[in-house]
Amino acid sequence: MSRAGHVLALNTGSSSLKYGLYRVEGDMCEALFADQTDAPGGDADPVAAIVDALRTRSLPTPDAVGHRLVHGGPNIRRHARIDDALMAHLEEAKAFAPLHVPPAVEMVKRARKAFPDAPQVACFDTAFHATMPAVARALPLPADLREGGIERYGFHGLSYESIVRKLGPSMPLRVVIAHLGNGASLCAVRDGESVDTTMGLTPTGGIVMGTRPGDLDPGVLLYLMRERGYDAKRLELLVDRESGLKGLSGGISDMRKLRESHDAAATLARDVFVHVARKHVAAMVASLGGLDLLVFTGGIGENDAATRDAILAGLQWFGDFEVRVIATEEDEQIARHTWRLAS
Repeated sequence: MSRAGHVLALNTGSSSLKYGLYRVEGDMCEALFADQTDAPGGDADPVAAIVDALRTRSLPTPDAVGHRLVHGGPNIRRHARIDDALMAHLEEAKAFAPLHVPPAVEMVKRARKAFPDAPQVACFDTAFHATMPAVARALPLPADLREGGIERYGFHGLSYESIVRKLGPSMPLRVVIAHLGNGASLCAVRDGESVDTTMGLTPTGGIVMGTRPGDLDPGVLLYLMRERGYDAKRLELLVDRESGLKGLSGGISDMRKLRESHDAAATLARDVFVHVARKHVAAMVASLGGLDLLVFTGGIGENDAATRDAILAGLQWFGDFEVRVIATEEDEQIARHTWRLAS
């Protein structure tokens, strides 16, 4: 039997940091403490705040530290212990997810200094999608670009892993998981493995999100460069911070607040989100050749029954399939992988 250990799981987002201390033994994962703070940046040091929080509550020093990394770039497709060589790869991966990877790498650096004796592990959202076939991974671009790492990677992998683990041996053959939140994507899972997903090279593609547009005609970006003088920095701001629900509604990215508003722009934002999510569910079903189970997870997927019902209302032509709402456990997955690799 594997020994037990205490793992600090750090889930760094673009602007927030979720963290928790877990006692892990085998597949058992018990949360001892969990909280949220701001991502690294500015004058505040989130790691110092975490150390203080653990000390104040008389909690043990972690035996290992696990980090969520959205993207590992083209060379890292598995969860791995962090060493100097991996850190070099993470620096390269910043170009693939500039909204998410830089603050996560900064957290890795700070955690290595704060807990020098604890093994550090990187858990990649792209890892779950390493099973996708070439037909799903390939983007229709020239070979030299594809060979340079431009392909469909897929994200929210830790969330999808947690759903597959919860479903267990009774999981049906053809499952679509809809992770709907401020960041949102869908995954086609056959026999427990990812075979297709909606996000692509970066976490910007796929369905409509809080501030990201999802799939967008690349000609739109060319038009903005040519006619409006947009450069890469301005385009990045547009697709990462100003689009999606926020762009459609005129400033609101939170679906809960959109539900409270009844103006035309808010209604349009809600309707577009549902319309696009429904289309992408159908696309994932096409990749699977049918549907046995549709799982909703994520902040919207778990808590917004009206959005779930609206999506389902346009899917009845599929015939019979089961629908379940399952809470995602990304941080617990981080803790499990970390202890497995650290011990």
